[in-house]
Amino acid sequence: MRTPDDDLLAWVPRLRRYARALAGNRDDADDLVQDTLERAWARASLWRNVADMRAWLFGIMHNLHVDALRRGRLATVAMDEDTPEGAAPPTQGERLAVLDLQAALARLVPEQREVLLLVALEDMAYADIARTLGIPLGTVMSRLSRGRERLRLLLDGAPSVPGGDAVRLKVVK
Repeated sequence: MRTPDDDLLAWVPRLRRYARALAGNRDDADDLVQDTLERAWARASLWRNVADMRAWLFGIMHNLHVDALRRGRLATVAMDEDTPEGAAPPTQGERLAVLDLQAALARLVPEQREVLLLVALEDMAYADIARTLGIPLGTVMSRLSRGRERLRLLLDGAPSVPGGDAVRLKVVK
């Protein structure tokens, strides 16, 4: 028989993946997941009224992450080198593409990055993201559109990216 505890634990892998993308390193991500689970467990009496456990847990995680950023307790940094790899080792080109993507994601404003990660990593519906982050649906769509456009410009190496400066590399022969 499944218990509410099982339902909570079933979300741990997805919480860890999203926390890792938000925090940028394993230690901060693990702390964020633990704090999220502690807060959810402390509010176990509310579980019966929670229609979407995923949105509720991700909302808790989002709020904890924002609070930590405001207090200066957490800094968003690049992913660390001990990121688990897939079954087949990536080629050098694939590894460079992932590093470019990580660097470009890190340059997005947190609001755009959060929405983009919830759509791309967690495959959440826009309405669920709006509930999770406590923002209007139109704001979700706007942040997603602006985030995608800025990410595209960053990855294309545009000489001037709105909201940030692009790094241009010289070709040395």
